[in-house]
Amino acid sequence: MPDDIEALHVRLDQLLSDDDATRAAMFPGTAEGRQPVHTVYLPADRFHAGVVAEWGAAARAALEEFGPLNGFDSVQQRLHDKLGAEPIEDLRIDFEDGYGIRPDGQEDEHAWGAARELAAAMGERTAPAFVGLRIKSFEGPVRRRGLRTLDLFLDGLAASGPVESWLPTGFRITLPKVTSVVQVAAMVEVCDALEARYELPAGRLRFEIQIETPQAVLGPGGSSLIGPMIHTAAGRCAGLHYGTYDYSASVGIAAAYQSMEHPAADFAKAVMQVAAAGTGVPVSDGSTNVLPVGSTDAVRAGWDLHARLVRRSLERGFYQGWDLHPAQLPTRFAATFLFFTDGLAAAAARLRAYQDRSESGILDEPATAQALAGYLLRGLDCGAVSDADIAAQVGIPRKELEHLARRA
Repeated sequence: MPDDIEALHVRLDQLLSDDDATRAAMFPGTAEGRQPVHTVYLPADRFHAGVVAEWGAAARAALEEFGPLNGFDSVQQRLHDKLGAEPIEDLRIDFEDGYGIRPDGQEDEHAWGAARELAAAMGERTAPAFVGLRIKSFEGPVRRRGLRTLDLFLDGLAASGPVESWLPTGFRITLPKVTSVVQVAAMVEVCDALEARYELPAGRLRFEIQIETPQAVLGPGGSSLIGPMIHTAAGRCAGLHYGTYDYSASVGIAAAYQSMEHPAADFAKAVMQVAAAGTGVPVSDGSTNVLPVGSTDAVRAGWDLHARLVRRSLERGFYQGWDLHPAQLPTRFAATFLFFTDGLAAAAARLRAYQDRSESGILDEPATAQALAGYLLRGLDCGAVSDADIAAQVGIPRKELEHLARRA
């Protein structure tokens, strides 16, 4: 290589090395491990150690009374198995909108009680894989209450066992109604202080940022604050959650038209999706408040709507959403399973062709192979497909899928 070109290479390294390191730190790629397909929000006073089994039984009872689900015959057995084994993947004990404003003594009691019940569920191995609480926001009138509830909850959990075992592995705190980057910085400081108070390893407490205000999507300077929020969280941000109804109301949408599929909702979620891309922070869609309850016609109409919305979110790259009622679990899992089983054969064929460098009629690039591998891994994680399915149709082990998906 000519000396002048080698010198230019050296100069490029000098110019770009800091930029390389910064970009790698800010955008580490897809997070390692599983993303739950949903988050169940449950008011704190209704939480108890047996609630997961209770919701599973209620979901199965709804299916028995009003089912079967139309169009989901191919996944009925896996749906039945899922509702028996893991009806809730992620549970948020709610002290915010689903709980409301209550006397301090009552919320104190519920914070302690929820901690005791979660400790009991952990001891009985009935706690979901992911669990946590949603505190009140950092808005002035309620921030002290939110911090007190979080502290009491952790104090109640800490009383249940040794420091290395009392906090669930998939523990998350949800911070709602975030309007500024400063609030995220404050939450980082809260986590630092609580880790010191409860002798937790640094970085152990992680939180989700709930995007439900227009100020977060587009700040006063005309740019989105979501990216800066993620990076200000300094590795503690475990997810971005879209709040359907608070956001819709904040931008002036009439109540009858507030929905996960309103164009205003799609805009906000698209900004969230772009801001989170490459950071390792997953994005969750919101909820529908049309519940499958009441008469047979009402339940079936609720199921049809929920299944369609779940599928819509999945097709747009939002692999998680909120569920608010046990009767939503059948359509959550059925629609999710069908999304992955419908596309398994085509995704497997394209990935095999990419691996073999063979002609398939579609010329896929490394980024598409990454997406195909990620799709198959998500199907495995939620139970839509099995290791045997992947072995038969793709022919490569999970470790290689994870490498192709570039899970950090």
